[in-house]
Amino acid sequence: MSKIISIAKLRKQQLLDQLFQKITWFFTVLVLVLLITLIGSLVVGGMPTIKAFGFGFLISSEWNPVTEKFGALVPIVGTLVTAIIALSIGIPVSFGIALFLTELSPLWLRRPFGTAIELLAGIPSIIYGMWGLFVFAPFFASTVQPWLWDTFGELSGIGFLFEGAFMGIGVLTAGIILAIMVIPFIAAVMRDVFEIVPSMLKESAYAFGATTWEVIWNVVLPYAKTGVIGGIMLGLGRALGETMAVTFVIGNAHQLHASLFMPGNSIASALANEFAEADGELYTSALIELGLILFFITFVVLACSKILLLQLKKREGATT
Repeated sequence: MSKIISIAKLRKQQLLDQLFQKITWFFTVLVLVLLITLIGSLVVGGMPTIKAFGFGFLISSEWNPVTEKFGALVPIVGTLVTAIIALSIGIPVSFGIALFLTELSPLWLRRPFGTAIELLAGIPSIIYGMWGLFVFAPFFASTVQPWLWDTFGELSGIGFLFEGAFMGIGVLTAGIILAIMVIPFIAAVMRDVFEIVPSMLKESAYAFGATTWEVIWNVVLPYAKTGVIGGIMLGLGRALGETMAVTFVIGNAHQLHASLFMPGNSIASALANEFAEADGELYTSALIELGLILFFITFVVLACSKILLLQLKKREGATT
């Protein structure tokens, strides 16, 4: 009797396993279908602009809805430049925060300080934008921009980056606001991956006479480099797709300038500002193609990060 019951339970478990497998397959296929549908809708919606301008849409800086002349160069450059500025500031700061919380901070300070950093990630982006426009931009225009011009404006090779009027808003301001926004995400991921490094490895390094920096550089980072890269990619994705905060402080001008002080535009801010008032098939199609370009940029970034992680795994195998 007990044998019959065990066989029935086994069959029931097999059926449940098969059902679970089919459900997971269904949701996997559903995600792929949604992705293909999304790409297809963007391609179809942007087809009028693709036919009208072709590759020239990517290299043209003209954006004139009246004459229906559109180019994506200014939003593309604005998106990439602000993301680069954000990561240039955010990665070192996040790295320092994560190391302080896991290696150097007193125990009584780790939890409140870590909680405060995580709370920054929960602030809505529109709050960052309003703060950037009404508080940070005036301070930036009156204090930081004059100092940057006095310090770097006369240097050959980089002085052109700090030319122009001190308005407070612009590409550099947008990049700094983005850096403040991505720091909590990168720092949180880095802190978590640093905490999983076995204590035995660090204690062994200390026992051989290594300094704190040598332990961090030679033990913690090699062990957690995959998670660190994942955190950086998370921050980069946030920086590329951020809309409202950038819209408040970037200036929303379809003009291409070498100076970081001058107003610019990004793909996300252009879509937020102009999609509701887009009149005409070509105007709407140009904005949809901007969305397709942003999707492609994000895809390339994620693909490059995946390739980098695979290369790191291969090196680990070769080293082993």
